[in-house]
Amino acid sequence: MGCVLRAMAFLGLLGTCASAVADGDEAMILIAHPAFRDLEYRQTVLIAAPAPNGGHVGVILNRPTRRSLGSLFPEHEPSKKVMDPVYYGGPFSRGALVALVRADRAPGAGSVLLMNNLYLAFRANTIDHVIETTPNEARYFVGYVGWRPGELKSEIDRGLWSVAGAELDTIFRKDTEGLWEELHQQSKRIRATLPPGGGFALLR
Repeated sequence: MGCVLRAMAFLGLLGTCASAVADGDEAMILIAHPAFRDLEYRQTVLIAAPAPNGGHVGVILNRPTRRSLGSLFPEHEPSKKVMDPVYYGGPFSRGALVALVRADRAPGAGSVLLMNNLYLAFRANTIDHVIETTPNEARYFVGYVGWRPGELKSEIDRGLWSVAGAELDTIFRKDTEGLWEELHQQSKRIRATLPPGGGFALLR
């Protein structure tokens, strides 16, 4: 899989080792506001978590493509074992393959710990190892989303996103059609119960 382009600029900020997530700074689910004008994020659901550079990193969860990993890399036999389609993860490094990996330890260098038992892997050789050893314990994305320090908080404060607690069942949901509508309706119900000035909704 040497043809996979690596997100080198962002990896320079991540460093070569997986980063531990501090208490209270775990991953969150972001639900785009219906009025979000950016077509990249219209009706999207994302997972996002703090990155070692002080910003945040994540992927879009509900944009499956029509391509399989095996069709993208026909000469890489282990890729044909991956059952799920490849997902569109975001506009950053669209030529790079990244992977959300369910594991109790870092799958390799260039991985970011998002929450307990969940890593986001950027390095091509690490992703190769995941595909070759536990191909269906991960979900694969082309591109990702990155925020500079303070940028995501600003977007949440402006009402662009509702925030929900991250759960593996949601992150790896097989059928993501209707996921945005479902979580958006939940966020509306939560917001309706908040007192004035109650801040953004955190769904549990």
